[in-house]
Amino acid sequence: MSTAEHDGNLPARLPEGRPKGRAVREIIEALVASLEPGAPLPSERLLAERYGVARMTVRSELDRLVAEGIVYRVHGRGSFVAEPRVAQAGLFSSFSEDMRARGLTPGSVVRSQELIAAGPLLAGLLEVAPGAPLAEIERLRTADGAPLALERAYLPAERFPGIAEADFEHGSLFELLAAYGGSLTHADQRVLAVAIDQGEAGLLGVAAGAPGLRFHTLARDTGDRPAYYATSLYRGDRYQIQLRQSRAERLPAMAGG
Repeated sequence: MSTAEHDGNLPARLPEGRPKGRAVREIIEALVASLEPGAPLPSERLLAERYGVARMTVRSELDRLVAEGIVYRVHGRGSFVAEPRVAQAGLFSSFSEDMRARGLTPGSVVRSQELIAAGPLLAGLLEVAPGAPLAEIERLRTADGAPLALERAYLPAERFPGIAEADFEHGSLFELLAAYGGSLTHADQRVLAVAIDQGEAGLLGVAAGAPGLRFHTLARDTGDRPAYYATSLYRGDRYQIQLRQSRAERLPAMAGG
């Protein structure tokens, strides 16, 4: 759809009772919601002239939408509708389950798969002796063929015999562990905002320094035994965390407190 066609989808004037910047933003958001990913958006000049606002106001609101991953820019060409971000909910689930739940086809490219000796950090996390064999699997995870995350997982090889030779290209980690009778129940997870370095950026299809989310996950089974430890780097422009929080009831004040 061309910019001229977009012009017919835009309201004739700004809604009343709102600051101009917010009103322009709401119009752009509504237009984005009606378009497919990759569709071009009206130019800053067109929006500024149509609604009688400063071009800097339009640019500022577009900047906000770019920062939120709703819009992306191509230098010299304009602004476009971004791919929707994949959201991680609070439920402990596998990458493959997450993607399928969102109507996306999960995929994996195994970059390395080998046995290593557990160093002090991994031995402590996985509750194995230092030097114990661990299966280390590094995969590029994809959604509908597009790179989304880099994942490196470590599993106790003595507990899961043959896991280092398993088919991680086509198999889900959760499904492979289920074949060993490993029923995963919960995980402790830490998330850090990071800048993606040059080597990782090339694999993920983003520019060096682009924002990313690095997950550190320690998964446990029904016996509360560590089943695997993994680090996963997700593209910040395609992934977000969705949380549902509740406020705990306030405790009654203690007498004299």
